[in-house]
Amino acid sequence: MTDPPTGWRIWNNEPGGKRILVFRPDIFSERNDLPAMCLPTIHVTNGSQASRPGASQRQTDTWHVILTLEPEIEAITDSYETRQTALTGAHDIAERFAQGRINYRDPYQVPRPDYFQMLDTVIEETETISKESD
Repeated sequence: MTDPPTGWRIWNNEPGGKRILVFRPDIFSERNDLPAMCLPTIHVTNGSQASRPGASQRQTDTWHVILTLEPEIEAITDSYETRQTALTGAHDIAERFAQGRINYRDPYQVPRPDYFQMLDTVIEETETISKESD
C-alpha cells in the first residue's frame, strides 16, 4: 500500500473495502479556528450513491472517490471500475489537493473568505513540508 501524500492520513481502511483519508487532522479543531467538521476527507467506497436512507450500505460494482470539504460540500466525485483504480484516483486527488491544485472554493454556494484564507495557509505550509522532505 502506498503512503498517502504529505498532509493526508489514512483514517480508516477496510481490507478490500472502504478507505477514508483525511487532510491535516492535527490542525482541524475549534482551537485552531478550523472546525473539525471542515476536515477535508476522501472517501473510497463501493457503496450505492443513491440518496435514500441506508443505500450507502449496499455494495455496487462501481467504486467511488469523493472529496468532501464539509459534510454537505462535495468538491470531487469520481467513479472507477475497481478498488485499485479508485485507490489510485484517491491518491491523485489527495496529491493535487495538498499541492493546491484543486479549486475548493467553487463547491460553496456561500463564499467563506476567512476560512478559504486559513485553508490556503494550511496548504501552503503542507507544500513547504513536502518540499523539505523530498
